[in-house]
Amino acid sequence: MKRKMAMIFSLLLCAITLSGCWSKKELTDLAFVIAVGIDKTEDGKYMMIFQVVNPGNVAGATQRGGGSGGVPVSIYKATGDNVVEASRKASNKLSRLIYYAHTNLVVISEEIAKEGVDGLLDALERNSQFRTTAMVVIARHHSAEDVLKILTPIDKISANQIIKTLQFSEKVWGQTLNVRVGDVIHDLDSAGKAPIISGVEIVGAVKKGKRQTNVQASEPDARLNINGIAMFKNGKLVGWVFGETARGVLWVMDKIEQTSITVEWKRKKEAVAYKVVRAKTSVAAHMKNGKPSISIRIKAEGDIGESLVPIDFTNPMQIFALEKKIEQTIKNEVVHAVGKAKKEKTDVFGFGNAVYRSYPREWKKMKHVWDESIFPQLEVNVTVDAFVRRTELRTKPYIFGQ
Repeated sequence: MKRKMAMIFSLLLCAITLSGCWSKKELTDLAFVIAVGIDKTEDGKYMMIFQVVNPGNVAGATQRGGGSGGVPVSIYKATGDNVVEASRKASNKLSRLIYYAHTNLVVISEEIAKEGVDGLLDALERNSQFRTTAMVVIARHHSAEDVLKILTPIDKISANQIIKTLQFSEKVWGQTLNVRVGDVIHDLDSAGKAPIISGVEIVGAVKKGKRQTNVQASEPDARLNINGIAMFKNGKLVGWVFGETARGVLWVMDKIEQTSITVEWKRKKEAVAYKVVRAKTSVAAHMKNGKPSISIRIKAEGDIGESLVPIDFTNPMQIFALEKKIEQTIKNEVVHAVGKAKKEKTDVFGFGNAVYRSYPREWKKMKHVWDESIFPQLEVNVTVDAFVRRTELRTKPYIFGQ
């Protein structure tokens, strides 16, 4: 009898403590949002753009090849006085529940970025489904809606193409940066570093890029291009850097993995291509007579990728002279990047954090005036050590024989 009572008690206890499937959600009831775009309407309201995947069409496009199937994504829009309201109002247009667990990309219009991104990211971070590992980009010259509507030929879902392009561009070129929502939130909360976000733009005919014919041609009418780095101050976009200056920002932040640098040789511009295969940057803060300064040391190793002039790579003196030119080229990129940030009075490099780590007491006195007074006048010393490790399959260019 006691044994039966114990079993009954155990069953009752399990029934009370185990919740079962009370929170279950059927796949057919969910709208999987791959990317979110945020624009501003003419009357000043927020517009949320949801890129929702069409699973059947994505699978069908893979099986049939090309763009013979239906479009892989659908776009839904909703407006509201804030991001949460716009997200809720989207339920009037969707027959499924909006599901953010697979959202990997956030596209913010340049207009909203200039007004400030603090409130937008706060709403996303508080959402229990949303992951702060999602990447964030700024739509340049076009709306976030236009960016998310462009159909891409290789990656069927345009959000995936933007994400992969960001990842590979940062790895092999070094003029754009893969930034996550969590990174931006962390920088917004830091007094010693301002956020930076890469930009995405549309190249070509925007209207044609939204049609399925865009993925059926060998040369699409519109493409998505990752270009530029947006610099923020107090949560607002204040300026852009491009090309070598953008790469200078990444040099300082120790984000360069691989890149290619062209240097002048004997008055011929872009004469030699130097492929960086390994790089390391260290930043240190110093204090003298109550005045801070920053020292940046960059070490780069690479190979000769191309030579358009006759250089004897068996001659150590010529190798040494070439290394000096490479060092000066890298230093110039860093100096230009620092100068641009100083002009905008925004410390996107984290120099303030470096001062805080080394001199926490002094930092407390200067952090409130860092961007406006101290950073623009900050002494920054740059040292570069570049090494040519290999010349690939040639020691003497065939130009010697001409």
